[in-house]
Amino acid sequence: MKIYNTLTRKKEELTPLHDGEVRIYACGPTVYNYIHIGNARPICVFDVLRRYLEYRGYRVTFVQNFTDIDDKIINRANEEGVSYKEISEKYIAEYKVDAAGLNVREATVHPKATENIDEILAIVSALIEKGYAYESQGDVYFSPKKFSEYGKLSHQPLEELEAGARINIGETKRDAMDFALWKAAKPGEPYWESPWGRGRPGWHIECSAMSRRFLGNTIDIHCGGQDLIFPHHENEIAQSECCNGVPFARYWMHNGFITVDNQKMSKSLGNFFTVRDVSEQFGYEPIRYLMISCQYRSPINYSYDSLKQCKASLERLYTCRDSLDFAAQNAANVPMDPQVKAALERHVAAFCAAMDDDLNTADAIASVFELVRDINKLVLTEVPSKEAVTCAAEIFDELTGVLGLVYNRKSDASLDDEINGLVAQRTKARQEKNWAEADRIRDQLKEMGIVLEDTPQGVKWRRA
Repeated sequence: MKIYNTLTRKKEELTPLHDGEVRIYACGPTVYNYIHIGNARPICVFDVLRRYLEYRGYRVTFVQNFTDIDDKIINRANEEGVSYKEISEKYIAEYKVDAAGLNVREATVHPKATENIDEILAIVSALIEKGYAYESQGDVYFSPKKFSEYGKLSHQPLEELEAGARINIGETKRDAMDFALWKAAKPGEPYWESPWGRGRPGWHIECSAMSRRFLGNTIDIHCGGQDLIFPHHENEIAQSECCNGVPFARYWMHNGFITVDNQKMSKSLGNFFTVRDVSEQFGYEPIRYLMISCQYRSPINYSYDSLKQCKASLERLYTCRDSLDFAAQNAANVPMDPQVKAALERHVAAFCAAMDDDLNTADAIASVFELVRDINKLVLTEVPSKEAVTCAAEIFDELTGVLGLVYNRKSDASLDDEINGLVAQRTKARQEKNWAEADRIRDQLKEMGIVLEDTPQGVKWRRA
């Protein structure tokens, strides 16, 4: 598999540091609110990366943090008159609801910044000892100018980065480029004891600490949104490599931005949407589909029409899978045509070729729809082969499973039995030419949200 490495600006063959295992760190949310659709993209994209690597036989250790102490969290807690912990725990729980709705698997470890203070203090102390950081009135700052490779991820010379730097009111740093590793506590703020007095960690240091604790000094893949390249990921590299003396991450993957109706998403423009709000109108699965419908480095435009199109595409996939279930009930025990088998397997090869080319989910989805076309043409014949139907269903489930799609197929078995019973009664009424009874049952099913379709194999039903 080749992935585009932001660090080297080229596609590189993925060669994990540990044989058969890939170690991934993904930057998680700052938990002070519901996640928005911009947050949903990296969550879904890198869930697919994890699924695909496991599909190809790797063991994957996937770490995604929760930033559970931050200015935004403290401000929200003050506004609501509660503790920072109540805010962070509330929105961690809400994140898990949305992540489950998007069919995102839980990380191997979901560490929290506040549960890794000892590791953070150890790194900050080491950086001071080595001369890369200094204490100033209870704050501790890192000096990027002492790290000769600073800027290597964002590919910007130090002079350009320095031009946008500044010292904010209340900061006591020596240089505008310096960034906080540890912040002295202000009156009324939560704090932890440290060698420099009471305070709390800076934003960047927490990821270096949690990555080192759970994945080691050097990880395989570090991923997140393009907005994190600078300063967050650049600062992570600097503090981690200065502390540990080895490369921090071998590959850096960054997903593209999301626009809303071709405009940048922002609260001031009134085009800011949470995943929860959108899911209430469209469901979660069309959101996931949209997030992986383009190659992950390309931008995505969110709109009402785009979600409607995603919903329609998903309906095609569900219809195909339901048709396979239906065909299996009436399939004949005859061997599968070798040419049909070869045609189905070609789609697996095309899918893997797309995913091996820098996780090209757009082409991978296209190969799934080519599979659907051949299933409809070659497998769902008037008298289908049971072997062919089984093979097609297995391949369909395999590929959509890697993408994390078509995951809402579970239904109430007792309700299905009731529907199947009504369908059988209608079929019997039609055979007896009792058209009034047949129409009555059809209308009853329609009120239940069931659509009937007469096929050569019999009557097929689906939920509207």
